[in-house]
Amino acid sequence: MARPPPKRKPKKTMMTTTTTTTKNNNNNRFRGSAEGRSAYFARREAANVLKKVLQGDARRRAVGSIKTLVYAPSVRNKKATFALVCETLKYLPVLKDILPEAGVLMTGKWKRHQELIYVTAYDMLFGQKSSVIEGGGPVEKYLAVREKTILKSLAQLLVRKKIKCPEDLVLNGQPSVVRPRYVRVNTLKYDVSSAIQELEKICKVKKDDVVPDLLVLPAGTDLHDHPLVVNGSVFLQGKASSMPAFALNPEPGWKVLDACAAPGNKTIQLAAIMDGKGEITACELNDKRVLHLKDTIKRSGASNVTVFHGDFLGINPKDPLFSKIQAILLDPSCSGSGTSIERLDHLLPSSEVNDAGKANNDRIWKLASFQKKALAHALSFPAVERVVYSTCSLHQMENEDVVMSALPLATSLNFNLVSPFPKWPHRGLPVFEGSEKLLRTDPAEGMDGFFITLFVKKREAKKKTRQLIPYPYKMHAWLRLHKVGRKKRGRKI
Repeated sequence: MARPPPKRKPKKTMMTTTTTTTKNNNNNRFRGSAEGRSAYFARREAANVLKKVLQGDARRRAVGSIKTLVYAPSVRNKKATFALVCETLKYLPVLKDILPEAGVLMTGKWKRHQELIYVTAYDMLFGQKSSVIEGGGPVEKYLAVREKTILKSLAQLLVRKKIKCPEDLVLNGQPSVVRPRYVRVNTLKYDVSSAIQELEKICKVKKDDVVPDLLVLPAGTDLHDHPLVVNGSVFLQGKASSMPAFALNPEPGWKVLDACAAPGNKTIQLAAIMDGKGEITACELNDKRVLHLKDTIKRSGASNVTVFHGDFLGINPKDPLFSKIQAILLDPSCSGSGTSIERLDHLLPSSEVNDAGKANNDRIWKLASFQKKALAHALSFPAVERVVYSTCSLHQMENEDVVMSALPLATSLNFNLVSPFPKWPHRGLPVFEGSEKLLRTDPAEGMDGFFITLFVKKREAKKKTRQLIPYPYKMHAWLRLHKVGRKKRGRKI
């Protein structure tokens, strides 16, 4: 009788064993403390943000500010990531100096990880130090092998600079400006009194004296993870940034165009001003910023906003989709010089060039050229009655000069300059007649530096005048009837 063939182990068992081994290897990487694991992931999140920041700064076309990128929903450990990004940027010139001398090369496979190398090197030299190696990955191990050489390069740099403390290598370029935390209540979802009641559980709250629905909180109040912020009941928005939409002040039921809409804070503010009635078209060209815009709109609950993914300058004003637009908010790309403190631009590599008196005038000239075209385009829409042009720039070239270039066209189309916020103390630079109707905000007063201009078509002003003030002949007719009525009543009595 023939022997039966020997039984073989099923392949399934081998695959299960392999999978289990892989999981064990992944767990072995994080056998360190919870602090070590947290630092490991924070460094990687910081490296992703740092990469976007440096790429945007090099191209002079930032996807968003440091804060915007750090506080995106995809970043989990926001506080640690924000600190790592800011500190790494602060020490970046030092790291770029000492790492090549220590043999840390940004070539080959390490070139893809250069931002993570910068973040980890900062953490190893000036930050967590002990937790860098604990539970570390390939980059941590790569730098750990060269730690003594890196420290030696740092010591040599201190000797060359005649400095005793490594912290003295870093210029403290961050201005000491204390600014309150502004919060705008999203009245599409929540009411102001409820927001005040809820926020007063953690800090003092008061209403702003200029912008409705804007609350003022103590400086340094961190609300990024607060439930009201997460669910879109309130939005973290500066006072100056909240003023352009309120200056436009479209009526409920109007058709409105936000010409350069992302990230969308002004768009949803317009929706709230209009009580969710009417139609708002939010125009944005950049692919990544469109995603951010859609996320903001979704979180706000605004149902009357449609996103137009395209170029504002490419829109035909006579197109039936846009020919009935009544109000336009134009807040185009600008140098951002008025928000450089809030955006932490002083930490970027390009700020060193600007501080040395070599500001990128070519870039500002190109921005101003685009802004002039955009403003002229906004004024050309046939049914538009109100246009707000605003920037977060301090440069005359992007502000008064742009408005001055559009005045002949505006006059020919029956537009007048109207003063938004008449009691506001800071006005436009006196470079042309009527510049006192323009508005500026002063960064020295705890706000971002904004510039706001309001154009109003004359026929709208006439329409409102007819509603409020009777014509003379109507007034006389009313008086005659009134006197006749009194005489008749007198005879009857």
